Amino acid sequence: MNRIERRFSEFRKSGRKALIPFITAGDPSPDFTVTAMHGLVEAGADLIELGVPFSDPMADGPVIQRASERALANKVNLRKVLTFVREFRVEDPQTPVILMGYLNPVECMGYRNFVDSARSAGVDGVLTVDMPPEEASDLTGLLKEAEIAPIFLLAPNSSAERIRKMSSVGSGFLYYVSLKGVTGASHLDLPDVARKIREIREHTDLPIGVGFGVKDAETAASIARIADAVVVGSALINRIESALGQPEEEIRRQITGLLHSMRVALDN
Repeated sequence: MNRIERRFSEFRKSGRKALIPFITAGDPSPDFTVTAMHGLVEAGADLIELGVPFSDPMADGPVIQRASERALANKVNLRKVLTFVREFRVEDPQTPVILMGYLNPVECMGYRNFVDSARSAGVDGVLTVDMPPEEASDLTGLLKEAEIAPIFLLAPNSSAERIRKMSSVGSGFLYYVSLKGVTGASHLDLPDVARKIREIREHTDLPIGVGFGVKDAETAASIARIADAVVVGSALINRIESALGQPEEEIRRQITGLLHSMRVALDN
């Protein structure tokens, strides 16, 4: 049982809902990332999704696309992201860390090299947006050997067969994309999300996290009533982007303040 599975197992017993913030590694600067990760944990994060910058983040909206551009301009690549995780682990050996990104950097690094480096750094989960489960066996086999959870996305139009497939190949939790669109879209339909989560639960025992459209504490609390975890990304990156040019301590204060408000809402 890795850190992700252990954490969700504890939460199922206690009734706590997981809060999972996403930030892009290297945005707005390389020095910001690790201190921001610690700040997010202090503000109430239960797991952290760390975005691997990529030049063509096809599932991401303009906000996270621009974050990737800033990180790439700062020369942050997959190897550097793993260095961030390793630095984070010096002070925090407990909080699960998930890498979220695209397959090309992993392919370039090589599956075995990537998995060995990720395990050594302290990575707990890997979500490669553009890797379908039908083509994932080589990578997922290595990840599971290393006790790293391969995490997969489900969409509003995922069929029962697809849900079962993702559940059999993935582990840790299932990430449900709450809308047909890219990250940061605003047309979240909570009744539809609730109906789909009920359908997903008929086919899997894995925890379900919901993301793509979580804007504020009220939305986070509404999702927490029906899901096991709430994932928030674009709202945090928006705060970073809006505060560019200010001291990085102020940028950290902006994102940790938003996350703390969501933590309070979930706990209430």
